[in-house]
Amino acid sequence: MRTVALVGKSGTGKSHKAQLVAGQNNLEYIIDDGLLIYGNRVVAGMSAKREQTRLAAVKRAIFLDPAHAQEVRNKITELDIGGILVIGTSENMVATICKALDLPLPEKVINIEEISTPSEINTARRIRSLDGKHVIPVPSLEIKKNFSGYLLDPLKIFYRRGKQDVVVTEKTVVRPTYSYRGKYTISDTTVNQIALYAARQIKGVAGGRVIIENCSEGIILNLELTVEYGIPLKPILEAVQEEVKNSVEHMTALNVLKINVLAKKFYFKE
Repeated sequence: MRTVALVGKSGTGKSHKAQLVAGQNNLEYIIDDGLLIYGNRVVAGMSAKREQTRLAAVKRAIFLDPAHAQEVRNKITELDIGGILVIGTSENMVATICKALDLPLPEKVINIEEISTPSEINTARRIRSLDGKHVIPVPSLEIKKNFSGYLLDPLKIFYRRGKQDVVVTEKTVVRPTYSYRGKYTISDTTVNQIALYAARQIKGVAGGRVIIENCSEGIILNLELTVEYGIPLKPILEAVQEEVKNSVEHMTALNVLKINVLAKKFYFKE
């Protein structure tokens, strides 16, 4: 297996350039901040950016947790990976990751200064310092299940590979818990009100109640509605599911796992 390292200090834009560097070195897989990434998919691991403290994030990123490391090692063996890009803040960090995952030491080390201009690095540092924002080199949809309730910003990058191909990679900008300036929370009451408001936008729905089930990957919404008597129920309830899901996810950034809708009561239109 070929291993290549991308090294640079924290906040210098390594994850932003990860897909580009991997493509230039014919590597399909990336190890970044506790994740094993293939193309635009997370195939194993847990993001260090979910941790509550910086220390915990570092431990996650270098795979100190045995179960975490074993999961990623098993996936690497299962996929029979030919080459992988390992991202770290130093060569020592990369070596620690390689040891934890039973990877060979890098055949080549690329420093962020070799592929980014001083202006790009300064911009990345400023964004990290002022806004606490981090980049994960996969689309928002791919990691949303692991970042339910976080504010996510999708970012598309266009670059040319060879003379003809224009490659589009999508990345996600997140603000981890440990970098927050204050605490971001959403109460069940707020979610309840958003869901009911969205449901009432569907003609024939008068109101009802919402029961929320909180899970680690997101929420399940159970709606018991009052609907107009005599109108077809199935299309109305399906429309409610779609409207509620779109509204709640857009306004809260929560991952809506499932919406169960029940016509509990009926009313007669005057």
